[in-house]
Amino acid sequence: MTSAKGFIPPEEHEGRKGFLPIETNLFDRVFISLVLLVAIHLFWMRFVESVLPIWIATLISLIMGAVIVTKG
Repeated sequence: MTSAKGFIPPEEHEGRKGFLPIETNLFDRVFISLVLLVAIHLFWMRFVESVLPIWIATLISLIMGAVIVTKG
């Protein structure tokens, strides 16, 4: 579709609807995963680190991040 001056407006891209309650694109899902990674690590260092090592929090964060990015 062109206008009078030959300008072609950008196409509207629809977001993806997954198990997250909002429509997201890839950047949104990666950003949510990174925020979740930071939150899990802060929680872990405050409450759990004396019992279990921090690499377990990293493993949990990476698994949850991969699920959010692929299926979210």
